[in-house]
Amino acid sequence: MKPLDDIARLRKEYEDRKRRLAGSDLYSLFNPTQLFSIQQRQRDLLKCLRFNGFFPLSGRHILEVGCGGGGVMLESLGFGALAHQLHGADLLFDRLETAHEINASLPLTCADGQNLPYASQSFNLIMQFTVFSSILDDKVRVNLAREMLRVIHPGGLIIWYDFWLNPINPQTRGIRPVEIKRLFPNCGFEFHKITLAPPIARRVVPVSWGLALFLENLKVFNSHYLVAIKPQG
Repeated sequence: MKPLDDIARLRKEYEDRKRRLAGSDLYSLFNPTQLFSIQQRQRDLLKCLRFNGFFPLSGRHILEVGCGGGGVMLESLGFGALAHQLHGADLLFDRLETAHEINASLPLTCADGQNLPYASQSFNLIMQFTVFSSILDDKVRVNLAREMLRVIHPGGLIIWYDFWLNPINPQTRGIRPVEIKRLFPNCGFEFHKITLAPPIARRVVPVSWGLALFLENLKVFNSHYLVAIKPQG
């Protein structure tokens, strides 16, 4: 698949997903399973940021690649990030419009992540949440990772949160640690296997929140990696 073909596929897939999920509460915080997953991810992310010295977030120049409708950016504001220093880039303009409605002060850019419109070494913290698993073309993945490394400041941190396995959705391809290391050469890595697999969580959370916590803590049923990527030199 050529890179341009994969970008076109991504555009179509997100449009199809928007239609499929219209009126659904699958990704609403009113859905107990989604609430569980988000709260657990937030807990692990905050722990990771604090461990790596990224506390507080105020004063940090932050970029989310593939920011979508701004959900993670809203969380970041709650964690203390300053709106004028919290940048978002996404391929789809209508998703950016949603993010703009959250906070009109957010600096947002409609851009293909392979060509980020930012100067080199612009950001202290860069985040990507389930972007890479949506990309099927290896070259696009490599180009995106290279751009993230270009715009990260020396001593900065890249936060990766993504599937390592998602066999249900043919429009995604999970990424394991060996590939993450290949995409980000000359970096240090801190891997955390988190997030109870959604098909399991949807069955367990409505019955027992405590059981879901127990299963997630086992890690064997977890479907995502949270990775702190630290460029060296």
